[in-house]
Amino acid sequence: MYAVILAAGIGSRLGQPTPKPLTRLANGERILDRQLSQLRALLDPERILVVVGFKKELIMEAHPELLYLYNANFDVTNTAVSLALALRKTADADVLMLNGDVVCDAQVLQRLLRTKGSTMAVNQAPVGAEEVKYQLDAAGTINAVSKQVQQARGEALGVNLFRATDIPHLRAGLDRCTPEDYFERGIELAIGSGLRIRPVDVSDLRCIEVDFPDDLARAGQDLAPVAG
Repeated sequence: MYAVILAAGIGSRLGQPTPKPLTRLANGERILDRQLSQLRALLDPERILVVVGFKKELIMEAHPELLYLYNANFDVTNTAVSLALALRKTADADVLMLNGDVVCDAQVLQRLLRTKGSTMAVNQAPVGAEEVKYQLDAAGTINAVSKQVQQARGEALGVNLFRATDIPHLRAGLDRCTPEDYFERGIELAIGSGLRIRPVDVSDLRCIEVDFPDDLARAGQDLAPVAG
């Protein structure tokens, strides 16, 4: 298994001078540091691949032990391009993917891994226009995931597990995306050609994409102080 962290974006909505993964939470911990501490409990650092772009040197200097891919067009492309780049390097392995701005509990990753097949972390909270939303088919699998979903079940949280057998479908879906698409568009296209991805409800756990300052405040609530 590989872990892929998508960390190329500018993240202008948060108003920080550094890449969002290096944003500090209320306990002093950086978002990326928290993700890595959880991932290292699951796999070796040489199996963690980070796609960088905006101010990439800051991320690479913070964690030189990781594998990196550079999305040179980070300023004019979106996460579909970054994920497609990563999947060229992960061979035929399972891929655990996180957006670089997600703050979650370790149990979120564990819950995805315990579920059969490819999985997507979701909640059943009320959603607004800016959240990526999801809908289910009659069998209870994801059949739509985007900001435009109507009658949404809740939010798709930017943490996904793609099993090796499903990676060819996902690659093909991403190849059909435009440069401006989010990776979720690739998932929707892959669903049309055979991908089955199960929702994993983590409403009872911390799992927050940090897009705005109030997200950052919620993500950092009640976290234990970090050592040092």
